[in-house]
Amino acid sequence: MKKAFLQLHLSVFLAGFTGILGKLITLNEGLLVWYRLLITSVTLYILFRFQGTLKKLPWKDILPIGATGVVVALHWLFFYGSIKYSNVSIGVICFSLTSLFTAIFDPLINRSRFDAAEMLLSMLTLFGILLIFHFDTQYRTGIILGIISAMFAALFTVFNKRLIKRFDTYTITFYELSVGFVVLTMFMPVYLYLFPSATLLPTSADVIYLLILAWACTVCMYLLSMSALKKISPFTVNLCFNLEPVYSIVMAFILFHENQHLNSAFYAGLACIVLSVALQMARVVWQHKTVKA
Repeated sequence: MKKAFLQLHLSVFLAGFTGILGKLITLNEGLLVWYRLLITSVTLYILFRFQGTLKKLPWKDILPIGATGVVVALHWLFFYGSIKYSNVSIGVICFSLTSLFTAIFDPLINRSRFDAAEMLLSMLTLFGILLIFHFDTQYRTGIILGIISAMFAALFTVFNKRLIKRFDTYTITFYELSVGFVVLTMFMPVYLYLFPSATLLPTSADVIYLLILAWACTVCMYLLSMSALKKISPFTVNLCFNLEPVYSIVMAFILFHENQHLNSAFYAGLACIVLSVALQMARVVWQHKTVKA
């Protein structure tokens, strides 16, 4: 269990850089995600072929894994859209609602009982988001996109929990991101028609940021988080990922001075979210000690 929590928190730390990189990369959200998926898929293919861990799967297995990959691509599109329409702090804090959606989707999809404690903790997170939404009207579009992003992030974790019971994490990660890339490529002409971009090619700085985003914040982060999912519940994984905004917000304050544009409602909402994470972690530790006793 300790190893799983270490893997989980390292993946959360890496995830904290995704919002910062999304702000630094000058491409729009569609092209940003397309390049991220391209670099990641090629990297995984080379890595897994070299290691001999890449497995060929029949179409009946590729389809459910690939569908989850499409959910990942949608999550990223809305996540970076949220950052582009607001800022890093708003975009990443909306991601905290993933725990609420997980508490709802996990019992419905996996046909288990609703956990009252999970729902209460999630409502605390929701209250924090509502504080920001109500009092900080200039970022409402970004907040709405961020909430949709959190919904897809929750679906991704719940679906992955089912997949890792049948397949290894390497196979799942490769097919998810590869199919997500293929599907996004098919829709990119329509996307660029609806949301045109001044340029299709990344700058030299963008290339460096995209490589960091793909290799450290995607390949390493996803393998770590999916390994942790083998021993930790989807709700706990997503709630721990609520720490991602803390890392991202601190870096955004330092790099972009976003603290100059945020009001007291933002900090009150952030406090509610941090409290929900602390309470859930205390609850998980207490449950684990009770089981061992």
